[in-house]
Amino acid sequence: MKTFHAAPASFLAPSAPHLLPPVAPALRGALSAKGPVPAAVTSRSRACFPSSRSGSRHRRCSRAASSGAAATVTSADDAKKDVLIALSQIIDPDFGTDIVSCGFVKDLDISEALDEVSFRLELTTPACPIKDEFEQKANEVVAALPWVKKVDVTMSAQPAQPVYGGELPEGLQKISNIIAVSSCKGGVGKSTVAVNLAYTLAGMGARVGIFDADVFGPSLPTMVSPENRLLVMNPESRAILPIEYLGVKMVSFGFAGQGRAIMRGPMVSGVINQLLTATDWGELDYLVIDMPPGTGDIHLTLCQVAPLTAAVIVTTPQKLAFIDVAKGVRMFSKLKVPCVAVVENMCYFDADGKRYYPFGQGSGTQVVQQFGIPHLFDLPIRPTLSASGDTGIPEVVADPQGDVAKTFQNLGVCVVQQCAKIRQQVSTAVSYDRSMRAIRVKVPDSDEEFLLHPATVRRNDRSAQSVDEWTGEQKIQYGDVPDDIEPEEIRPMGNYAVSITWPDGFSQIAPYDQLEMLERLVDAPRATAPAVASS
Repeated sequence: MKTFHAAPASFLAPSAPHLLPPVAPALRGALSAKGPVPAAVTSRSRACFPSSRSGSRHRRCSRAASSGAAATVTSADDAKKDVLIALSQIIDPDFGTDIVSCGFVKDLDISEALDEVSFRLELTTPACPIKDEFEQKANEVVAALPWVKKVDVTMSAQPAQPVYGGELPEGLQKISNIIAVSSCKGGVGKSTVAVNLAYTLAGMGARVGIFDADVFGPSLPTMVSPENRLLVMNPESRAILPIEYLGVKMVSFGFAGQGRAIMRGPMVSGVINQLLTATDWGELDYLVIDMPPGTGDIHLTLCQVAPLTAAVIVTTPQKLAFIDVAKGVRMFSKLKVPCVAVVENMCYFDADGKRYYPFGQGSGTQVVQQFGIPHLFDLPIRPTLSASGDTGIPEVVADPQGDVAKTFQNLGVCVVQQCAKIRQQVSTAVSYDRSMRAIRVKVPDSDEEFLLHPATVRRNDRSAQSVDEWTGEQKIQYGDVPDDIEPEEIRPMGNYAVSITWPDGFSQIAPYDQLEMLERLVDAPRATAPAVASS
């Protein structure tokens, strides 16, 4: 089957000159950004806890009209064009595109007198770290139009919605981003990072939940202190109702009452699946998952059930920690989950005017350099940070202006920025085109799209049901699969594969990499690919 190019999804006008501070993108991504930070950014206000959940806010700007012939427009359509041209000067530093092309400008309205303008800026997340700058610049550029006397700007955010909302379990259909906090090694402060990151995102204005995925040693009941400490089920919907503490929703096996202390792997995976997917999370901008140590069944279950947006890796300076963390990074890479930041915990302490590194240096840097993870954040050895995990009050709540809170603020900005970029990227999309009787595969990060015959995909299943794991012998034969077979359902399995249900009841897991390899083999000369049953 030949590869063909899909038409571009949209046309973006050439970028206008940058009006936002040019240092903003670097600030939003790394602690080590060079140069002074703009005052408008460093003075950004932090929300109090519990944080406000208002969906929008207004800012009005009035001024006297300028004199001269150019101070009027002849129609509302001309006025709207003027406003959109003015707003197109504002560039989103993450996407490198103006806010008009990004689709942020909504509900643009011009008064009958053609002298007042109102509109809404709908950002991708309520936790956008430069929303104040967007609002200020929008007021300035529109108010500068000679015919404008008054500007009314409303700030809002897109409704919480995952990329594949309709294909997910009901409990996950209103969650925009799912963030895994992982270390693959116990005792490095992963739960501390997960909880403080969640409350940092909440402080930035987002709707946030925390899921404690450790059944054997749940940490969340110790790290927070809600009045209600027992999960209950809605008798009508049979959905689990999450506990809420300081504006953040949370679920943990530790809140489930007396459960089994010892479980086998399949039982643990079932519990995790139920707690995550059967919970009525409501609308969330970010769900932070505190992953258990290791790279076993629970991690695979989570990556299959939930499309993880990104992962934050937690480590300590010791070499042993790096060895275990490297396993986790490779696991996420295999499962197509981007690792966006590394947090090196217990890095240093300050005493007598000097900085000491009792466990050495370089583990976090080594992770960044070896695996190309762009952002590294250092956390100190701080008694208050450790104590906050025991008192039930997260450090960023207890001391929102402290140095630790500032580090988590930068981490939160990084997570928000990277998640927004990831959601804008075109992911691999697999669907069945009934008119062409072909499985259509859209390749990420390109305009390439290719078609595969359903029978070819079914005949080349590599699972244990189709291939003998010991000998590699093909169990399923060419003639066992009819040429006119059609899939009954195709749905994503996390970020790395699709599940294809066939009429005979067989459920095939087809990794994206395998589909791309299959396309190359089908297109190759027959002599180079004798094992592939072509259609």
